[in-house]
Amino acid sequence: MPNSAPLKGRIHSVETCGTVDGPGIRFIVFMQGCLMRCLYCHNRDTWDTTEGREVTVDELMKDLLTYRHFINASGGGITASGGEATLQKEFVTELFAACKAQGIHTCLDTNGFVRHYDAALDALLDVSDLVMLDIKHMNDDIHIPLTHVSNKYCLDFARYLAKKGKKIWIRYVVVPSWSDDVAGAEALGQFIHDELNGCVEKVELLPYHELGKHKWEAMGEKYMLDGIHPPKKETMDTIRDIIGKYHPNVIY
Repeated sequence: MPNSAPLKGRIHSVETCGTVDGPGIRFIVFMQGCLMRCLYCHNRDTWDTTEGREVTVDELMKDLLTYRHFINASGGGITASGGEATLQKEFVTELFAACKAQGIHTCLDTNGFVRHYDAALDALLDVSDLVMLDIKHMNDDIHIPLTHVSNKYCLDFARYLAKKGKKIWIRYVVVPSWSDDVAGAEALGQFIHDELNGCVEKVELLPYHELGKHKWEAMGEKYMLDGIHPPKKETMDTIRDIIGKYHPNVIY
């Protein structure tokens, strides 16, 4: 019988020497497609699941392995980001399995908008050495207008990761007038401490930035956070100190 065609994934782009999406120097694959509609999204052009370009695992591995020396020397690896990587679970699983066969560290960068818990999801998590999970806000009255979906999915996924004992880095974007409130930071700290069973290695606070605004405008869309600027250092310090009461490793 003829061999079946290789599995293809749809990606937006790759970054060959990333330094902010996991430990060390990373080969970052930005997967195409996302179902969240975050008002501050800086990768607005990754939403459409039919855009981007199709690639095979072999094609990505050929590119990745040319940077292996830098990856290994820095304790880095590969990160599947997006867009939303869990929308293409089977492809990312095959990609990560190929990386692990080469001794390369794997990191899944996700917003946690997971609605189906199945064997394909477990297979992906089994080959993910680290999960970087974005939590947008603990208050659904804020989360829904900010992302157009409930935070229930993300929080349930966080609990599922903890139940499986996965290593987690939490990411929290601090957006003035949206996610810079004391109550939200307190709730996040309590959630991490009380429900994630010590699986969180780090909490990364990401100051909101306006770098993706031009993408919205280029697509003929209104950028809804126009006029909101990056938070002040004092704000970042306050959020760090609040969450720091519940976890020893909070950085920005």
